[in-house]
Amino acid sequence: MDETFDVAIVGAGPAGITAACVLADQGVKVVVFERGEYPGAKNMFGGVLYGRCLGQIIPGYIEKNCPIERNIVESRLSYLSEDGGLSLAYRDRAFFEERRNNAFTVGRAKFDRWFADQARAKGAVIVCATVVTDLLRDDAGRVTGVKTDRADGDLRAKVVLLADGVNSPLAALTGFRPEIRPENVALAVKELIELPEEVIDERFGVSPGNGVTCEILGNATLGMNGVAFLYTNRRSVSLGIGANLADFATQKVRPYEMLENLKTHPVIAPLIKDGKPKEYLAHWLPEGGFDTVPRLCGEGFLIAGDSAMMFNAPHREGSNLAMTSGRLAAETILEAIERNDFSSSGLQGYAKRLHDSYVLKDLKKYRRFPSFLETHKELFTSLPRAACAAARDMLTVDGVPKKVRQSEAWKAIRGQVPPLRLLRLVWDAWRSVR
Repeated sequence: MDETFDVAIVGAGPAGITAACVLADQGVKVVVFERGEYPGAKNMFGGVLYGRCLGQIIPGYIEKNCPIERNIVESRLSYLSEDGGLSLAYRDRAFFEERRNNAFTVGRAKFDRWFADQARAKGAVIVCATVVTDLLRDDAGRVTGVKTDRADGDLRAKVVLLADGVNSPLAALTGFRPEIRPENVALAVKELIELPEEVIDERFGVSPGNGVTCEILGNATLGMNGVAFLYTNRRSVSLGIGANLADFATQKVRPYEMLENLKTHPVIAPLIKDGKPKEYLAHWLPEGGFDTVPRLCGEGFLIAGDSAMMFNAPHREGSNLAMTSGRLAAETILEAIERNDFSSSGLQGYAKRLHDSYVLKDLKKYRRFPSFLETHKELFTSLPRAACAAARDMLTVDGVPKKVRQSEAWKAIRGQVPPLRLLRLVWDAWRSVR
């Protein structure tokens, strides 16, 4: 490739395409490399995007036929034992009206293609089925472009943005990010289950075009540090589950077995009854938090999105962090182009922008949360059993006085989690998110 670009972006996910859109809007010559056959071919996530973030990049995205599956009007949280579960739900009129599309579900294969098309329309070049194998550097070690697996060789660029995901071999190869430790990443699997649109409407109590998300905690992960989810699409539901990679290695649990077990749970089974499995996907999630965020920029390069370990585990937010970091990287690159300074100091505005934004503020707020989960496995074992046993006892009507039932419920909780341990858990939980 004899052509020289202003910016080379590795990865056509939310972070990379966001950056490409912002740069191309300003007439910057930008190329995006994607290893999949098309944008979205190699990408998987739960399926939720956020309207405000997308609207900052593509104003009027609704009118531009963004492939939205369902507008989310209700969020549920379920805490499951082996045989039962407690659920909390919140639905608000605002999410039907003035805050419509605050959050919505999408399919990555459709959305990523649409998003990449928006970048192409602005002037960005998207090169698919191409693996970036290394970075070009000058004698001083500054990044000057990328090496690819294409026969026509390498490409020169003034600056390179790495946005190719958490399991990027490039980030590790270049040394820009330390090798990921198993305890800092989760392995998630997801099945797309096809159901008629009207069946989904009825089961989840929504009108056409609206939907529900459900985050699932407790025994669903078989005692491992993890979470499951159930999201509604237009004619399917996404059912997924994931756990810490170190726990998978220790417990010797197969992810697909865990997912199959979840599908038979009495809380989940009625929601997917008669559904037809359509797709099965697997993905890594960066769950190490603030303390695993690498160096964000250097001589001629920046890192964004999952590549930079930007994932808010307590809130299950990742796509919005990716888009925001891609936008902030692009804004920094525009300044660097204006000054013709692509040095580490010339790109430091990116780190400052991120530290001033909600992205790193939220990650910093929850920096203790990963270790809290790792050291309190009763959250996934004895506590859900105790909570569900207590609820079962209190809801059983058989002539036993409520005072006796209350005593039995408290006894069940104490039998699973001693009072001092329970107090310690509450205290540590508060400290991990304050």
